[in-house]
Amino acid sequence: METITFGIFATGLLLSILLERSILYALFLGYIIFFIYGLLKKHSIYQMIQMSLEGVRTVKNILLVFLLIGIITAVWRGAGTIPMIIYSSSKLIVPSAFILIVFLLNCLVSVLIGTAFGTAATIGVICMMIGNIMGENPLYVGGAILSGIYFGDRCSPMSTSAFLVSTLTKTDIFQNIKQMIHTSAIPFTVTCVAYLLIGIAGQGEFPSLDILQLFAENFVLNWITVLPAALVLLLSLFNINVKYTMIISILAASIICVVIQQMDVLELLQIMVTGYRAKDPQLAAMIDGGGILSMLKVSAIVCISSSYSGIFDGTRLLEKFKKHIALLACRFTPFGSTLATSILASMIACNQTLTIMLTHQLCKEIIKDQNELAITLEDTAVVVAPLIPWSIAAAVPIAAVSAPVSCILAACYLYLLPIVNLLRAKKQVSPCRAARQSE
Repeated sequence: METITFGIFATGLLLSILLERSILYALFLGYIIFFIYGLLKKHSIYQMIQMSLEGVRTVKNILLVFLLIGIITAVWRGAGTIPMIIYSSSKLIVPSAFILIVFLLNCLVSVLIGTAFGTAATIGVICMMIGNIMGENPLYVGGAILSGIYFGDRCSPMSTSAFLVSTLTKTDIFQNIKQMIHTSAIPFTVTCVAYLLIGIAGQGEFPSLDILQLFAENFVLNWITVLPAALVLLLSLFNINVKYTMIISILAASIICVVIQQMDVLELLQIMVTGYRAKDPQLAAMIDGGGILSMLKVSAIVCISSSYSGIFDGTRLLEKFKKHIALLACRFTPFGSTLATSILASMIACNQTLTIMLTHQLCKEIIKDQNELAITLEDTAVVVAPLIPWSIAAAVPIAAVSAPVSCILAACYLYLLPIVNLLRAKKQVSPCRAARQSE
């Protein structure tokens, strides 16, 4: 029954993608399918609802972050923060190295603040806007952003995913980070070379003075307007919680909107909800966006997909698959089995947190060493989730920076990390072979 249940769900996902329908329809269908499965397993309707709510409760903090991302991406526009950074830094950019610079900038900020979503909503948005002005291909810019934001999301001491992995495996987060640096050295280097070559072959050019003048004509540009962005970096250095950091930045940007940009309070509130909208059509094409409403779809995806976690746990839907995973580990090494599991888990979970939890739940018996299990999860589940187009790990940052979904294809680091470590893992002794050798 379990195979049929997942088969129907997978078919719904595939049809949704082929017919170019919103992934929400497929996820809602999946919820109904898993709900019915629970009823057939003799669970009551009340129990199934409680399981669903238990799953949603695990992501309540993520939903709050979405709210803050929507607001901060709007008020940074309205305060002139993004226009000022673009205006002042545009002349310092080397077009041939722009894609590499985008990757490195997003790596740096994501390590500082420890969140992919927060990085995408701040420096990611700025990089994409500069890229648009320069005429860079948004596919490559978006791919570099996606690679960079998950570089730090994976190995920052403030990363919630790194904390989750260390909690699940009962390992030291700083010891895990040391291992992460080791396993990411080659993928990081190759990614830098790839983005440099893409930039050299690209068509980007310095922003024209006419475009830059648009910012000067529509905003009061001075260094005070950069304060909201500076606060994010400064507070992150002192390990301030990212939610508090974003709230402080939002407050600073709101004051600048009213005092410096002469914005009405009601207009400011409207921008927070619906996003920033420039009056000049040419400027609007470059800078419009943000707002709480821009995060509604991804919030719905999180709520529905996270309810799966409670249902899977309460109905023990995944137990049957553990045997298949163990057999896969015998043939393709524990790392290979975990990688395959994380791909399937991310396709079902539709978010990074649940992907990590499901992969850990299914693979913890094939990798007994907890330190090895921790780094395996970091090199698989953490970076695989953003490669799934309908996962919020990809959908949220892509929506925040207004990049095409196809930019996933250019997220080199996210591909190279698991591939390189899969090649390394071929030297591992499978658990089956080790058992035979000990006999």
